[in-house]
Parts: sequence; C-alpha cells; structure tokens
Amino acid sequence: MSKKARAAEVLERLSSKYPGTARELCELNFEDPFQLLSATILSAQCTDKMVNATTPALFAKYPTPFDLASADISELEQIIHSTGFYRNKAKNLVAMAQALVELGGEVPTEMDELVKLGGVGRKTANVVRSVAFGLPGLPVDTHVKRITTLLGLTTKNDPVAIEVELNAIVPERSRGAFSLQVILHGRSTCVARRPKCGECILSDICPSAKKALEP
Repeated sequence: MSKKARAAEVLERLSSKYPGTARELCELNFEDPFQLLSATILSAQCTDKMVNATTPALFAKYPTPFDLASADISELEQIIHSTGFYRNKAKNLVAMAQALVELGGEVPTEMDELVKLGGVGRKTANVVRSVAFGLPGLPVDTHVKRITTLLGLTTKNDPVAIEVELNAIVPERSRGAFSLQVILHGRSTCVARRPKCGECILSDICPSAKKALEP
C-alpha cells in the first residue's frame, strides 16, 4: 500500500470514529480567532481541560487584543499561572496582542503573517487557520509526529518536514480534522507508553502494529 493510499484509508477510518470538522473536533473553548489564538498559546505543555478552566478569567479581563496588549504582566501571570510556563506564556500573549494591534486588532489568516506574531509557530498558526477560519492547516504535535511515523506516513523528524510530507498525501479540506483525529486516537488508543494495538481500528494497515501483534 502506498503512503497516499494508506493515508486515505487512515483518514476514512478515523473520520468514522471521530466525525466532525476541525472546529467541531477542537476541544479548546473559544468564540473568535483571537480567543483561539490565545488559548492555543496557553495549551503548550498543558491540557485542554486546564486551558479551558483558565481562559474565562483571561477573556473577561482582556476581551480584545487592545486590552491584552497593555496588560500588566504580573496580573496576567497570576491569571494563567495554572497552565505552566506562565512567565514565558504571558510575554508571548502580550507580544502577540501588540502585534495584532498593529494590524488593527484582526487575526491574520495567512501563515506568513501568523508566524510573525509573538509565541506563534507553525503548529499554532495551523490550528488557527484550520479551526477558526476553516482553511488548510495540519498542526503537527507530538501525537501527530509519533502516530504518523508508526503508520509509515512519514520518515521525517522535524515537525515542518512532517507537515510538508503529510500535506502531500492528505487533502487540503481534511488536514485540520485529520490532525485532531490523530490526536484523539493517540489519547484513546495509540497511547505512547502502551499502545492498544489489539483494539486499534488501524492495526491491519499499521506496520508498527503488525510487528507488535506478531506471535
């Protein structure tokens, strides 16, 4: 089976198990692109559940980029403390907001513009593009990197290189949902420490599962 054919089969099966668009599958709570961008910055090394417990106070205090751009760092750190790495995240949030103010307060849609914002790399930019705007975007996190490697869909180590390789075999319209479906599968079945290959809907087309299930 070619990589493209395997990717199509993986997408079909995961879409059946985890149906929905990227926006529907995203577990971060948000009302607009600015809120999603802020929540995604906070999600680094933090669970979505903890981010969702933190953002109501954050958005109430700083409802717009203009408010966040002039935030008192110590107050902001206190609000987001529970998400971890709060000092660096606070600096990134303010830098992001200040950059948005220069753009009139609107979150850009293009990758080149998004990655210029404070604390925003390709993964975060792809989340915003695919979830908030419904545009092509395939975020590569640790789950996506690990599982697509196990599935034989990529041989790369660098997240950007993996994104490029996956973009060549995953349709544009499906990229955001595909990433989130892989993440959900990683949390429920293809668990890093103990993959449940015997229960996995992809085991018959996964090279790694075939080896793990050999008698």
